[in-house]
Order: sequence, then C-alpha cells, then structure tokens
Amino acid sequence: MTISSTARPVRRPAPLPPRARFVLTRVARALVSLVIVVVATFLILPLVPGDPVRAALGPSATPELVARTRAELGLDRPQLQQFTDYVSGLFRGEFGVSLQSHRPVAATLTERFPTTLALACLAFLVALVGAVPLGVATAVSAWSGRRRRLGAGVSWLLGALIAIPNFLLAVGFIALFAITLKLLPAAGWGSPPEAVLPVLALAVGPLAYLARIVHVEMLAVLGTPYMTTARAKRLPARLLHLRHALPNMITASLTAGGLVLTGLVASTVIIETVFAIPGLGSTIVSSITSKDYPMIQGVVLVYAVMVLGLNLLVDLIIATVDPRSSITKG
Repeated sequence: MTISSTARPVRRPAPLPPRARFVLTRVARALVSLVIVVVATFLILPLVPGDPVRAALGPSATPELVARTRAELGLDRPQLQQFTDYVSGLFRGEFGVSLQSHRPVAATLTERFPTTLALACLAFLVALVGAVPLGVATAVSAWSGRRRRLGAGVSWLLGALIAIPNFLLAVGFIALFAITLKLLPAAGWGSPPEAVLPVLALAVGPLAYLARIVHVEMLAVLGTPYMTTARAKRLPARLLHLRHALPNMITASLTAGGLVLTGLVASTVIIETVFAIPGLGSTIVSSITSKDYPMIQGVVLVYAVMVLGLNLLVDLIIATVDPRSSITKG
C-alpha cells in the first residue's frame, strides 16, 4: 500500500523592484567605498617615512616631548589596537588632537566645514543656473540653422573656459575686479561682496563644461523621431523645448552635474587658498605644510565622505527623475 503525498511548492521571495535594487546597490557601493576611505586615512600615519611625530614637532623637540605626543596619539600601541581605537573614535565623532593647535580636530572641522560646503554649493548653483539655458539656447540655434556664427563663437568660448585652470581665473578676477576696478574685495569670506569672486572663479569652468554637455544632449534629443512629430504638430517653441526636449536630456546632464559637483568640492582647496577663505581647503594646505597628520586625516576623511555622499545623492535623484536608469544600470 502506497501513501501518496503532494509536495507543497516552495515559495520563493519576490524579487526586489528594479528601483529598490538600484538604490540598495548604490548604498552598498558607497559603504564599501567608505570602508576603503577609513582604512586609507588610517594608513596616513603608519606609512609616513620615519617618525611622523618627530617630523611634525621638528628637530628641536625633546625626546620626552616626542614620547609624550606619541602616547597621546596612541602610536605606541599595536597597529590593530590603533585601528580599533581610530574606528571607535570616528563613531564617537572624535578625530584626534591637532599637533599644532592642540585643539580637537573635530572642533576645527565643525567650524570650517560649513564655509567649504557653502562655497561649493553656491558655485554649483551658479554653474547650473547658467549652463542649462546657455546649452539649450546654443543647441536650438544650431539645430534651426540660425545664428550659426554666434553658436560657434559661444562654443569656442566655452571650450576656452574649460581649459583655463580655476586658480588662473581667480588671479585674473582679483587683478581686474579688486585691484584695477576696485569693485570687490580681493580676499575674505563672510559678506556677499567677499563671496562673489571666489564663487565665480570656482563656477566658471564647471558652467562651461555643463553647458557643453547640455548642448550635445539637447542636439541629440532634437533629432529624435518624437521631436519631429512634435514639430509637425506646430507646437509653440516653449512647449517644444521645455516640455518635450528638456526632460529627456536631464539624465545625462544630472550625471555630468554629479561629476562637476564632486570636482567643485576638490577645487575648493585651491580657491580657499587663493582668497584666504577659512575653510577645509586652506586647513588641509596649512596642515600639510606643518605636517599636522591628525588634522590631515580628519580633513581627507571629511572630503571623501562629502564626495561619496554627493555621488549617492545624484544617483538617487537620477533614479527618481528617470526610473528607466534604475532598470538599465541596476
């Protein structure tokens, strides 16, 4: 006698939606990159040739001072314990003590981080507001065949601005607007007039780059079949370009905008040094000069976290604005 039994089908978990899978993938990549950054910043001190404490304190420092400073930094402990202490300190918001000012690194970062963030965000806003209408206008003019010479001249000018380093622009702006015309301050930060030249020097190159990207993408969209159909319906130019063309080239422009924004964060180091702005950029320059390694570790870590966070934010915005990207790139 046989007993028949029906096997119950095994229920498999439902697959994640493409957008959720895309977001989880990007978050996982950001976390892995963050772990690599933490390890790299920790290795700044062990990989310094010779004794980093002796190099920071100078040859006139006594052996007792060097030994005491090494103990304060925890450099007299085993490497594994140093790394454990370093990571646990990061979770508590502690970055060590500066060798030069003898202040907590976290206090200096808290004071100077808002300045760098404001400078980068203002420059990106100026670049974005200027690049989108300029790129769209030049692309529409080139496509319609009108004002070709003007479009070619603008394109040449944008290429020249991309090639000029931002520190040369900064020096040129100071010479023209601060020294010759005496219209704006040559250095400083805190008032609107003092912010004009640093923001412009930081924004001009990215503005030109984004405008070229918008120009190329807009030309590609204007040549698509659905745009031909829209033109055949004799839609007004405002609806044709803003409602039909602009949304379909936004993904590539956002991707380029994310690269520009992360580049702006790195470029603040040069601009803050030229204009004597008390931000993270000038802090890391002075720290490298004085060999203040705990401060270097803190500033590098903050810059890396800013870049990773901005890249993740741009990916999430792209997935929200254009859900197709979460399917093709997930």
